[in-house]
Amino acid sequence: MLKRFVGLLLMTSTLTTAGAALAQVSDPDARARAMVDAMTLDEQIGVLRTQAGFGLLSLGVPLPASIPESMRKATPPGALGSAGYVPAVERVGMPAQQMSDASLGVGNLGGFIRRGDEATSLPATLALAATFDPELARAAGDMLGAEAHAKGFNIQLAGGVNLTREPRNGRNFEYAGEDPLLAGQIVGAQVAGIQGRHVVSTVKHFALNAQETGRFVHDAQLDEAALRESDLLAFEIAIDRGRPGSVMCAYNRINGDYACESQFLLGKVLKGDWQYPGWVMSDWGASHSLAPALKAGLDQESPQDGPYFDGLKAAVERGEVSPERVRDAAYRIVRSFHAVGVIDDPAKPGGAIDKDAHAEVAERVALSGMVLLKNDGVLPLAATARKILVIGGFADKGVLSGGGSSQVMPYGGHFTDRRGRDGIAAILAPVYGLSSPLAALKALRPDADIQFDDGGDPARAAALAKGADVAIVFATRPEEEGMDAIAPDLPYGQDALIAAVGAANPRTVVVLETGNPILMPWLSKVGAVLQAWYPGQRGGPAIAKVLTGEVSPSGRLPMTFPAGVAQLPRPAIPGFDPNNRKPLGLGAKVAPFAVPFPEGADVGYRWFERRKAKPLFAFGHGLTYTTFGYSKLAAKGGEGVSATFTLTNTGPREGTEVAQLYVAPPGRTHRLAGWARVTLKPGESRQVTIVADPRLLASYDVKAGAWRRAGGSYDLYVGKAAGSRDLVAKASLTEGGR
Repeated sequence: MLKRFVGLLLMTSTLTTAGAALAQVSDPDARARAMVDAMTLDEQIGVLRTQAGFGLLSLGVPLPASIPESMRKATPPGALGSAGYVPAVERVGMPAQQMSDASLGVGNLGGFIRRGDEATSLPATLALAATFDPELARAAGDMLGAEAHAKGFNIQLAGGVNLTREPRNGRNFEYAGEDPLLAGQIVGAQVAGIQGRHVVSTVKHFALNAQETGRFVHDAQLDEAALRESDLLAFEIAIDRGRPGSVMCAYNRINGDYACESQFLLGKVLKGDWQYPGWVMSDWGASHSLAPALKAGLDQESPQDGPYFDGLKAAVERGEVSPERVRDAAYRIVRSFHAVGVIDDPAKPGGAIDKDAHAEVAERVALSGMVLLKNDGVLPLAATARKILVIGGFADKGVLSGGGSSQVMPYGGHFTDRRGRDGIAAILAPVYGLSSPLAALKALRPDADIQFDDGGDPARAAALAKGADVAIVFATRPEEEGMDAIAPDLPYGQDALIAAVGAANPRTVVVLETGNPILMPWLSKVGAVLQAWYPGQRGGPAIAKVLTGEVSPSGRLPMTFPAGVAQLPRPAIPGFDPNNRKPLGLGAKVAPFAVPFPEGADVGYRWFERRKAKPLFAFGHGLTYTTFGYSKLAAKGGEGVSATFTLTNTGPREGTEVAQLYVAPPGRTHRLAGWARVTLKPGESRQVTIVADPRLLASYDVKAGAWRRAGGSYDLYVGKAAGSRDLVAKASLTEGGR
């Protein structure tokens, strides 16, 4: 019957008849088979070849020689101006693929791809991960998908799930931290939210894209068991939860093979073991071959300097690539479009956008994701604090965002900080959204005398701080795609500024707008530190609400803050050349080099446990404006492992605790196996049960090609963060092997 149905489609001469017939089939697999089989070979190949969805001719600046010819053009007809574009196959009802950069909102790199187009700016994905709240992550994805759909985009290049192995990585702000369970749950929920709006989302960058330095050439080296138990586990959880329509393979090599032509990654793991039904697209310019990449599992070549799929038809005619493989690749793309609802509910430019509702979602993420790292009683700001000095960080104007392809131009306008930049680097300068913390603080504390100093002169700022009841220093550090940090410190002399102000007034609060951990040589001199990340569309009001106590902080660190680079698995970034730093890797000529991962599966806090090292702040750490007590821990084993305990708010005000369950299988380090985010009123108690995710109780047996639970003693603890310093209750279970 299906063959007869396809035959009828091929005989049909009009798009409307074919589209109407396809719409009667509800199963996305059947609909995709019918649509793809109705395509000619040329049409199937056309679906697989992305072109840049914008041109750079309108920039008005000299373009580096490294800019590929595919980008030295005008925006293609039909494209909306974005990262990628594939024309429609109108004859069979396949719409154009309109691909926008995403994760933090509908991206608009540098603001020049779509001049004047603004979007809701979400906080950094690290802030989203710091919420430990998958439901909020889904709401953020829903907002992003709704806005993309209203702007006409049907593919969002979102879902960054690369684990933080290098805390100086310039793109960590786009990702969800160092733990595979947390990252997978948060990113998977965000992807599900996006796709609930009938917009395909990717997950990326598959896999081990842990640093920007030499990202086009470096070889990430890690054995299979460790890879399966860490980075691949994060992707597996994200894919299982979010069902993304596409997976984007990375630039780098893995164990010798480019990620986009890795038979192990794409063929064996993704499409084999995981039975992933969607399509694999390359990162922009990450393809390096035609037949080998297709054989490995790459389905779609993305643009820039990757011309390999240009010769696909000739390769089919020569017998180097089978027509069946071309059909399979096209089918996977079309199937995802049907499964997500892209074809039945097509995205069209000019849709309605509820800016206020979307800004509220962004503010919820900012409020829930800020992490109070230190507090000696300075926060929340007391009613008696009548003279407040705000210093630095452009706090009188706005809040910082991360740079690169994920850049969002926020509603309400922005300004750029072009210090030390020229040419194309100036166009990609750090962007600040016009959401002023100073203005928001003045609105919440009209009774106080609040003054501002730009922080340009530490001595002047310190003298002013000496006479204030409280000094609040805003410190910023831009992070951006294509560039890793030289060191985990603050630029522009801000460490010296904070030290001077803290020495003058111990009631100093530091608000950090950063996308990575930083060192804090001034920590003992200040009274409080609030990690605000890049706080997004309403970052100013969100910061002010936390500082004044209108909202109690509830975020927890999704990554370890080291006490120094000597504690890291790689004290120096492999291949890093501080004299050749250019945005997006443009013009950087780097010879291939290896990036070994001696930590193996013990990423982040597990490395610190293995080395018995004391971090500056542990994974999972975060304070609030109340206190919590734990009691009556009872652990249960068997098929599932769980911990039940009583949680009590022992402080004076309502607050949120993130109770965390860590489990160590026999002979292994502890890993986060589950958590509970619980809000309690003063004096309120609640019995809480955390059930361990079974994937975190097992280890990967390479010889058997399967996951195994070892027999023996399982050590578990419930804590406020990773590590013994924040342990509140522990137990052990003896388990049989499985």
